[in-house]
Amino acid sequence: MRTLLGISAFYHDSAAVLLVDGVIVAAAQEERFTRKKHDPSFPARAIGYVLKEAGLSLGEVEAVVFYDKPMLKFERLLETYLANAPRGIRSFLAAMPVWLGEKLYLKNLLRRELAALSGLKRDALPPLRFTEHHQAHAASAYLASPFEDAAVLCMDGVGEWATTSAWLGKGGALESLWEIQFPHSLGLLYSAFTYHCGFRVNSGEYKLMGLAPYGEPVYANAIRRHLVDIKDDGSFRLDMRYFDYATGLRMTNDRFSGLFDGPPRQPETGLTAREMNLARSVQLVTEEIVLKLARSLQTETGARYLCLAGGVALNCVANGRLLREGPYDDIWIQPAAGDAGGALGAALAAWQLTGGKREAVRPDAMGNTYLGPEWSDEALSRYLEDSAIPCTTLDEQSLAPEVAQRLAAGAVVGWYQGRMEYGPRALGNRSILGDPRDARMQRRMNLAIKKRESFRPFAPAVLEERVSDYFELDRPSPYMLVVSPVATSQRLAVDGPAEGLARLEQPRSLLPAITHVDTSARVQTVSRDDNPRFHALISEFERLTGTAVLINTSFNVRGEPIVCTPGDAYACFMDTDMDVLVLGRHLLDKREQDPARPRPKREFAPD
Repeated sequence: MRTLLGISAFYHDSAAVLLVDGVIVAAAQEERFTRKKHDPSFPARAIGYVLKEAGLSLGEVEAVVFYDKPMLKFERLLETYLANAPRGIRSFLAAMPVWLGEKLYLKNLLRRELAALSGLKRDALPPLRFTEHHQAHAASAYLASPFEDAAVLCMDGVGEWATTSAWLGKGGALESLWEIQFPHSLGLLYSAFTYHCGFRVNSGEYKLMGLAPYGEPVYANAIRRHLVDIKDDGSFRLDMRYFDYATGLRMTNDRFSGLFDGPPRQPETGLTAREMNLARSVQLVTEEIVLKLARSLQTETGARYLCLAGGVALNCVANGRLLREGPYDDIWIQPAAGDAGGALGAALAAWQLTGGKREAVRPDAMGNTYLGPEWSDEALSRYLEDSAIPCTTLDEQSLAPEVAQRLAAGAVVGWYQGRMEYGPRALGNRSILGDPRDARMQRRMNLAIKKRESFRPFAPAVLEERVSDYFELDRPSPYMLVVSPVATSQRLAVDGPAEGLARLEQPRSLLPAITHVDTSARVQTVSRDDNPRFHALISEFERLTGTAVLINTSFNVRGEPIVCTPGDAYACFMDTDMDVLVLGRHLLDKREQDPARPRPKREFAPD
């Protein structure tokens, strides 16, 4: 038996993944255990979990593989500052103590942390290996995909030097084709607009994507003319006179502000038409670049299939266009496409490079991302009994009908089942569910439950076999990573024009709570084989209402990671406007709970 432990850490979204004979046994992000969103710290708890899941100790692991090469990253940092000196001296002075004190000696830091975690002496620890950042992304995309041969496109902010890279996966091996290097970065271009619109970089990009349909692309030509030179093959160069991220302490500068009608919006202040138009404009340009890159890569390789990873691969609007308009027979997107997925990619890359065999499996190797901790119904029963929490325990036949009836009557339900998801999406095991037919549900769930901005859309979970009845999509989308237009049969005529957030008040389909203002939706398909309990619930909701769709959003509130333990779920349930919590087969009604009951400490981070 061969075992590899992959880890990502020290930037954001630390994670750990365990492979046993090339199979993903367990994977989790550190934030789920520490309750610190995007936690970048050494993933001690995640490592402890994945080892426990496999019944192994660290001493039984063949190697530990890290997702980055810190010396190459330090080289990039030094070269960038030297090329721009004396500009950026403040940023240089701020960065150097961290690098000289810790990051430059990352190998020693990792060994120290692993020794503390395991109790092993350093000379007894498994060997420590390193992959390049984009190599890890590419491995996570291709080696976990269902394709025997495929082109691979990785796009993010920056790894060591690469910001965009192309690969060819063939017969289980990966070949590097080309890359675009820092500071020219599609991910950082998008993050610059995230920052300028008043959202937090590395977490607010989802907000920018959700805000885009409220605006018009009035700044798109200015972006193309001044910020980014886009070639026909999709390669690009940024004009760094408008950006400050390479050597400064900000993403954008005064020249950028002059181009886009003012300084960055202050966080938490009101959104204006300018921010909506900026979001729409950079989203459109991003889609154009992604499409051009993908088309030129297909011309270069002749590949019928495409795999995607890196933070830009979480732009599900661009993914939807790529699926509809691109030259590929099919695409596959790594569901943990960001830095958390680097832990998986590091382990997979090491497996392949040390002679491990890779067999393409259907639908893929990800186990539907249900790779995290699980509490059995018996463990849940003990938790509820020990905590004296009132509940009703249902048998399997009664569970779906009872919960579906509550949903059809307008209840918002916390749904906690099976193994926790790996990656940024809740896919039916750590979810908050609602009725998509209720036009008021989108606002209620955003403001009273998720406690986030009212403009943000919700995703539909639809029975896989019924997806084409509701959306212009002809294939499964199990990971909620593709935006698709709502089917014409489901759309409503809109009365009169509206601008900005006023468009929220206009129902655009028979499922208004999951239909964005551009009549699109970020679709998750649910199959009976992959998640039988969730499939049964949606099926029962369809029997009651005629609608085979539910709202599915992650089980957390703004600034908090997705819930991990039953205690996390109960605390979130009690602190929000949720009506029902379902822990396995145990149903908790809010009306029967004691609002004064002490709850676990919860960590929140800026979002």
